[in-house]
Amino acid sequence: MKILPIASGKGGVGKSLLAANLSLALGEAGKQVILADLDLGASNVHQILGLPRSEAGIGTFLTRGQGSLGECVLDSGYKNLRVLLGDTEIPGMANLQLTQKNRLLRELRKLEADFLVLDLGAGTTFNTIDFFLSSPYGIIITAPSLTSTLNAYLFLKNVVFRLLYSSFKKKSPAYERLDLLRKDGRALQQVYLPKLLEELGQLDPVSYEAFSRKMQGVHPFLVMNMLENPKDVDKGEKIKRSCSEYLALNLEHLGIIYRDSNQDIALRSRLPILRYKPNSVIAQSIHRIAEKIIERDLEEGEGPLDSSRGEESFSPAAAEAETDYSARLTEIQNLLRTGALSPGDIMEIVKTQTYEITSLRQENQLLKVKLSKAVEQGFSV
Repeated sequence: MKILPIASGKGGVGKSLLAANLSLALGEAGKQVILADLDLGASNVHQILGLPRSEAGIGTFLTRGQGSLGECVLDSGYKNLRVLLGDTEIPGMANLQLTQKNRLLRELRKLEADFLVLDLGAGTTFNTIDFFLSSPYGIIITAPSLTSTLNAYLFLKNVVFRLLYSSFKKKSPAYERLDLLRKDGRALQQVYLPKLLEELGQLDPVSYEAFSRKMQGVHPFLVMNMLENPKDVDKGEKIKRSCSEYLALNLEHLGIIYRDSNQDIALRSRLPILRYKPNSVIAQSIHRIAEKIIERDLEEGEGPLDSSRGEESFSPAAAEAETDYSARLTEIQNLLRTGALSPGDIMEIVKTQTYEITSLRQENQLLKVKLSKAVEQGFSV
């Protein structure tokens, strides 16, 4: 069974929508899929798939204290897709205890399917990161906005530090150096990781080797969502360069998805976009991502990701963005021609995008002000 955890550095970038629709696409391709809703504080997979809330879910399993997780897996009504729903109404589910988390991880691995897709909570809690690291092939989804790409990078930085903390023994000189950084949040933000790794390697060569082996087993994928135009692909390239230079991580590009108002309509209709509008540009993009995953033939112990593979995966992204952009324009022209989309609808789309552009500019200006203040105070950037 291949495990595909899907995470995001912040909410609102389409993580759960990708998890649900990607699971559908893998099922339609003939693969047996289980979709687990591990966004335990804000479970919504059942809404995206149009399913009723079930009494049997992850929260029920954890609070019951007995039985197997497999007993809570439900048929979704979609081809080859079963679901494991979360429980938002059980207090404390968003903050699992260590014993609960470990038990859940063990039970998840016992499930039988070709793919287990994990819809994780947004952010960088230890639980989210540990579920992300339950497989070498975690998927990080982001949008082109500055805060979204920055949060995606920070999420992966937290992944690296989580591996560091788990590799060095407590009370060792290397661990104490890490703990000192953890207590000083400002220093942790500004630390240059390659230099820190060199220092830790000198303090504890044996544990550093253990960390290096763990890092070799991490093969994160990137999905760029909510694109507006082909130039937005460049934001993914910047994340890749930052990860390679500062985190020693080679990102593999999995695909791009354009922003589509049909997705909002599908969500309100309690239908996944692959069923609401299967021929849409966004639906085809998700099918393309599913095909890449299947063709990739993921293996648990394949070793470190060849940096050339990471580079090559980014090359098709620009072509995909151009192709999908053209298809998107053709789709709008056809809707205008048939009368399904009125000039008023076009004006509404323009208004919405203008508002979003204005919000992004304000967000960018705020970050510039913060950066300027940091420089004035003498912090390294």
